[in-house]
Amino acid sequence: MQLKSHQECTDKIATVVFTVLGYLNIVFVAVICLYLVISGIPAIGQIGFVDFIFGTQWASTASEPKFGIMPFILTSVYGTFGAILLGLPIGFFTSVYLAKFAPLKIKQFVESTVDLLAGIPSVVFGFIGMLVLVPGIQYFFNVPDGSSLLAAILVLSIMILPSIIKVSIGAIEAVPEEYELGSLALGANKVETVYKVMVPAARRGIGVAVVLGVGRAIGEAMAVMMVAGNVANMPNLFESVRFLTTAVASEMSYSAGLQRQALFSIALVLFVFIMIINALLNLVLKERKGKK
Repeated sequence: MQLKSHQECTDKIATVVFTVLGYLNIVFVAVICLYLVISGIPAIGQIGFVDFIFGTQWASTASEPKFGIMPFILTSVYGTFGAILLGLPIGFFTSVYLAKFAPLKIKQFVESTVDLLAGIPSVVFGFIGMLVLVPGIQYFFNVPDGSSLLAAILVLSIMILPSIIKVSIGAIEAVPEEYELGSLALGANKVETVYKVMVPAARRGIGVAVVLGVGRAIGEAMAVMMVAGNVANMPNLFESVRFLTTAVASEMSYSAGLQRQALFSIALVLFVFIMIINALLNLVLKERKGKK
């Protein structure tokens, strides 16, 4: 009786602690959102919404400063889309192979490698990109400088692989074994069972992997800054560009006045941008689940 009472007390304490921590997460997100709004709205009002969002020139330290962030927005969109376009198929098929086809030793080795890849700091990716990828692009494509949008896309596509692979493997392996056995019993082969039964059943988890990959790609700053050239040009595959994240990171240390406020406005735009992408992806997943 005493043991049961002690267990109930422990359960209540744990419930209270986890509930408080859960609400704290909501509070932190709300505080960050409120701070960005308070810090970012004044500069947008002073510069003008149209000039700020749709302006094509950024010259924050000029005698007549210009604060147009359309090049940063388009670069972030193209860079994220390119990284997902390259990284998602590689990560998806790798996760399917490891979850359902790979021998145990190969699976353990590749998963250990993926875990190691996930633990590599961003600056290391950027450093390797500067030493290997940027000169390689300059040589193979015969361009004046290899620091470009293409280099950023390639680095980001590698950096998002661990998130996509690990989450997708967990989602596929979480599908009940009865699904696979039932499909095989009906005469489907292994490949058909995996791609027509197991993968559709795990689409929710795979969708979460895509969301994490998008978040990693659009939120990366250090590695992108090191390989993209960090110049406020309109996006071009073989020219130096600047992302929303690198625009904030590269100027915040010496900014002041309206320039500093404009950087907070960029952070606000980036925050809204990420929220919209996540909401759209979640909406697509819910619609597909409802149709199913």
